[in-house]
Amino acid sequence: MLDLSGKNALVTGIANDRSIAWGIAKKLHQAGATLGVTFLPDDRDRNKGKVAALVEPLNPAFLLPCNVQDDTQIDDLVAGIQNHWPQVDILIHCLAFANKGDLSGNFTEISRAGFQLALDVSAYSLIHLCRAIKPLMTQGGSVITLTYIGGARVVPNYNVMGIAKAALEMNVRYLAADLGPANIRINGISAGPIRTLASAAIGDFHSMLHHYEEKSPLKRLVSQEEVGNVAAFLASDLASPITGQILYADCGFEVMAA
Repeated sequence: MLDLSGKNALVTGIANDRSIAWGIAKKLHQAGATLGVTFLPDDRDRNKGKVAALVEPLNPAFLLPCNVQDDTQIDDLVAGIQNHWPQVDILIHCLAFANKGDLSGNFTEISRAGFQLALDVSAYSLIHLCRAIKPLMTQGGSVITLTYIGGARVVPNYNVMGIAKAALEMNVRYLAADLGPANIRINGISAGPIRTLASAAIGDFHSMLHHYEEKSPLKRLVSQEEVGNVAAFLASDLASPITGQILYADCGFEVMAA
């Protein structure tokens, strides 16, 4: 039986009730984990208020700001965690961003700044968070990140984010080798398309949803809750021998030729 009782899980990337991170947080909570949640700070604390209201039913141990482009905020996050928990057992990395203009049009038109931004937020942040949280994973642990098939194949209008996801997936493999001696596992979930705040920036996203629904073996789209179930499994001791892997949770779309 999947049981995360006694586990402390840090969840990043919750923006609203459509966030995949929100689906994961709910499933971890249902399995018995104690949650700690981060939010992306803004000038008027709007994000903090929205996330706080959303996660209140999950009774998180803390709600802390974290902009992964700010090294000081990551240091402060670690200090804040130590004020509440003796250790971290689970890290959920659901962070990605690219300029909307770099998610459509000609791939050759991507700017240097846009490329660097997408790679920094969407890929390097996983390395930085693992480095920061590793000393707190004193009993080993599980790190889970989110990727997409656009990191392995060309997907129309995914553009620079496809490059970022390819980097993220290689990060998973190198980090698995690096973190393994500390009994820390790391895996990625390649979810099918889901309507989220981030996906709204992808050009012609509606057509992508229809294509998946039509072509996937299960003839449907994956749900936020299903991705949460996969994450809860990977976070649990049931997945103890699994690390460095990209698990597709896309209703089988990945195995199809088109």
